[in-house]
Amino acid sequence: MDMLNSFVALTFQLSVPIVLGALCGTIAERGGIILLGVEGMMLLGAFAGVAGAWFTGSALAGALCSVVVGILTGWLYGLFCLKWKAQQSVVGVGVNLFASGATAVLLKAIWQAEGMSESVASIPNITVPVLNKIPVIGGLFKSQSPYLYLTILIVAAVWIFFYKTKYGVRYRAIGDQPFAVQSCGVNVNRYRYIAMMVSGALAGLAGSYLSISQNNLFVVDMTAGRGFMGLAANIFGGWNPIGSMGAGLVFAVAQAGRFYLNDSAIQIPSQIIQMLPYVVTLVILLIVGKKAKGPESLGKLVD
Repeated sequence: MDMLNSFVALTFQLSVPIVLGALCGTIAERGGIILLGVEGMMLLGAFAGVAGAWFTGSALAGALCSVVVGILTGWLYGLFCLKWKAQQSVVGVGVNLFASGATAVLLKAIWQAEGMSESVASIPNITVPVLNKIPVIGGLFKSQSPYLYLTILIVAAVWIFFYKTKYGVRYRAIGDQPFAVQSCGVNVNRYRYIAMMVSGALAGLAGSYLSISQNNLFVVDMTAGRGFMGLAANIFGGWNPIGSMGAGLVFAVAQAGRFYLNDSAIQIPSQIIQMLPYVVTLVILLIVGKKAKGPESLGKLVD
């Protein structure tokens, strides 16, 4: 039972950046913008979190810096795609490449280091009394980051917005029929810009979780594909906030399993164990990808 509780706890810990990354894709692509730059946006957020905590001495200030950088990145992403009409997939790849190079250069400039930064203040985990004693799911409430509970609230808020408000219904319609929505007098691009900034904020938040909650320093390319896992979780979850969270938990199970296989008596090459989460991602995409039906006007712009 103790092993099961610890496995559940680890799964939820590992799910946070994946679920937030999936939400980035859900929010942006529900409005018709292809978002392949989640990985880079998360990486910029991770660096901003550590840099902010380093200069201010406050982990909360670092998290705020991550969100601000994410909002700015999302706005720039929208500017390239909506105003300058750049090819959206290419913009996403460009953001990923820029983030990888820029963070490495800034790491060297600030800390005179090439692999990782100095240690900074981090956001401590919390334990919820009584609830942490519940069998199996008690791990959800034992020594978990506040980011986990914030992520659950964000998922609920996005679902309520999408399916219980007129603005959410309007926004989902933009992803399917943007020209029809615009003919009704709705400023489609305004909704899309806001969505991109919200997606950027969540990507920055996901990055800060990696650097100032799960860890207390920045490591070059520390996102390690979690942004792409988030995009896969978005597709697997059917561009639905609840579905994205469920799919994110599936990928987190694969990641958690990697740690337990490392400690098991079964002799499996470490390289194969490290590949496990990415193999699961590819297999799920192969199975689900052909059947997945995204927003009808994904990638289409309006004047």
